[in-house]
Amino acid sequence: MVEFAHFNRDEEEFPMTEDRLLIEELAAKGGQPDFLRSIAENVLQLIMEADVDGLIGAGRHERSGERATWRNGYRDRSLDTRVGTLNLKIPKLRAGSYFPGFLEPRKMVEKALVAVIQEAWIGGVSTRRVDELVQAMGMTGISKSTVSKLCKDIDERVHAFLKRPLTGEWPYLWLDATYLKVREGGRIISVAAIIAMAVNTEGRREIVGLHIGPSEAEVFWSDFLKDLVRRGLTGVKLVISDAHEGLKGAITRVMGATWQRCRVHFMRNALSYVPKGQNTVVAAAIRQVFLQPDQKSATQVWRQVADQLRTRWPKLGACMDEAETDVLAYTGFPTQHRTKLHSTNPLERLNKEVKRRADVVGIFPNEDSIVRLVGAVLLEQNDEWQLQHRYMQIEGMAELNQPMIEEENQPLHITAKAA
Repeated sequence: MVEFAHFNRDEEEFPMTEDRLLIEELAAKGGQPDFLRSIAENVLQLIMEADVDGLIGAGRHERSGERATWRNGYRDRSLDTRVGTLNLKIPKLRAGSYFPGFLEPRKMVEKALVAVIQEAWIGGVSTRRVDELVQAMGMTGISKSTVSKLCKDIDERVHAFLKRPLTGEWPYLWLDATYLKVREGGRIISVAAIIAMAVNTEGRREIVGLHIGPSEAEVFWSDFLKDLVRRGLTGVKLVISDAHEGLKGAITRVMGATWQRCRVHFMRNALSYVPKGQNTVVAAAIRQVFLQPDQKSATQVWRQVADQLRTRWPKLGACMDEAETDVLAYTGFPTQHRTKLHSTNPLERLNKEVKRRADVVGIFPNEDSIVRLVGAVLLEQNDEWQLQHRYMQIEGMAELNQPMIEEENQPLHITAKAA
């Protein structure tokens, strides 16, 4: 019979109960919403108690000449799982420390946050709510040597990940910027953290780079792209990004690839030429372009819509004329891939997670601390992606080396007229 241990811990935290809790007692709770969560908490608690018995060299209340240390209470820790948030009690030791291995993936980013906050504190930089942040993470009284050790360990893993060689061909590359605050020369400035994601010919996506600097400078983009090429990023056919100044030229010179302007960002720019009351109608008219089945019909509808709109909003018409090639670049690629090629949306969720972690810090003390924290987030996300299914259909990859054949006489699917 399989049984779960019910641990007899310190009386003030865990009242005395039976030594063991039978599986039937948990099963009797099967009708309760938290049934699975209760089982998961008990199993993980059992694992931790067994681990600590091994570290100590003796069980609870057991006398042993091989005992290495003693228990010293517990610290609370939550763990988000598919069955809900588990409330765990991690055993503490009088000498040494214990941290369960199943929490290790989350531990690295937590270390990064602690290292950033402590680095700011030690350097005399005033950040918001530093005391509350440290206490909220259960980390108080960390010495300079401990901070240095934390930073070194994280930096080594993050730099190894961000500088790793890239093999094979990567036909699609996404670039997106997240803006963060950092102290420089006694003042606070905004810098761009550029994240690069690519998909290889096997249809799998990876984070291939991170760069910090002023996104408007062309030399910034050239240096970043050259570094990606040096590390082995080859075979790039399409680069998807927002319309950063200097980027298009850098893509042509360094990558020799086509540039896809993010469709979502373009729509926002285009609607800025129209009164808010007309935004819905104009957006609906432009979206008819994106419903077309091929490049030829998309181009024809784009020009028809632009001509209709320019009669009332000449600047909008001019904007569409200028952006046509870049916004519709994705239509020249395999049909199976197009839904993921027209914008930087594939990076949106990742950027939100980066911002969520970065907002905890507020103002970074230096650029190294940005790379440390953001790089740790990217490393963990990249590992998670490797356990998932292919991001893109591999069948469409064979079409990339063939000229795209446009079907003749395709109907134009225009269902809305501009106001």
